Amino acid sequence: MINFTDQVVLITGAARGLGLSYAECIGQLGAKVYIQDIGADTNGQGEDINIAEQAAQSLQAKGLDIHAISGSLSSRQGCHQLITSIFNECGRIDAVIHNAGWVAYQPIMELSEDEFDRMLSITTKAPLWLAQATWPFMQAANYGRIIMTTSCRALFPEYAQLGLTSYAAAKMAVVGIVNTLALEGEMSGILINTVSPVAKTRMWGVTDEPDELHPADVAFGVAFLASSACTATGWILRAANGQFHATKAKEADNVKYPRDIRAVQASSVQEVSDNWQKIAILNREPR
Repeated sequence: MINFTDQVVLITGAARGLGLSYAECIGQLGAKVYIQDIGADTNGQGEDINIAEQAAQSLQAKGLDIHAISGSLSSRQGCHQLITSIFNECGRIDAVIHNAGWVAYQPIMELSEDEFDRMLSITTKAPLWLAQATWPFMQAANYGRIIMTTSCRALFPEYAQLGLTSYAAAKMAVVGIVNTLALEGEMSGILINTVSPVAKTRMWGVTDEPDELHPADVAFGVAFLASSACTATGWILRAANGQFHATKAKEADNVKYPRDIRAVQASSVQEVSDNWQKIAILNREPR
């Protein structure tokens, strides 16, 4: 039976929505959970230090071992300080779930460098710095689980939306981080995966209990990835409406990268053009 007894878990952006559901689910399984949340609005702006504390108190009232922890994710130093403070208090940290983030709609001509960098800071850099900070503690324990967050809005062209350039770029970058860190961590018992969740939260403009796509229906999959029962690494877990699908990019059989990618041969621009219908085939079988 899956349980988190004696384990310590950090969840970022956990005072509302998906993060709060993760905290409750994992707390119910016996973990000591720290929730970090600066209390920003749906645009990632502003702070309200009471939001995380109120969330922790609401879960404590249910008998769960949940604690609010302050700290900023906007810099490498802040991420390291957050992890160090938990380790100093508990002497261990078993899982980190990076959920913090927001959705920013900006058409290409309105996108500023500052806004793009701010999106990358929380969505892409923060989970990397959190992983870096917790790495030596997990290495010493020969055990750790790290879950980052991506989005189908970035992964699949059919789900792309106008104005989500910075959001999609940051979420896709997370997949590259997970692909690499999965290799680095496996020899030390550190497993790293990413979740692509769909739920009706305030990011959808939903402030009351949703009629479908409940955050709690995603939490089961995330809790599994954060548990000792999970032995998988480097996967993307798509989670929506109580359904789960783990996926990752996989090369075709018999490819000898990069000299033979088992693809259409062309020795001129015209040959590429002439063969485009053969070249542009999804889910191809190796020739």
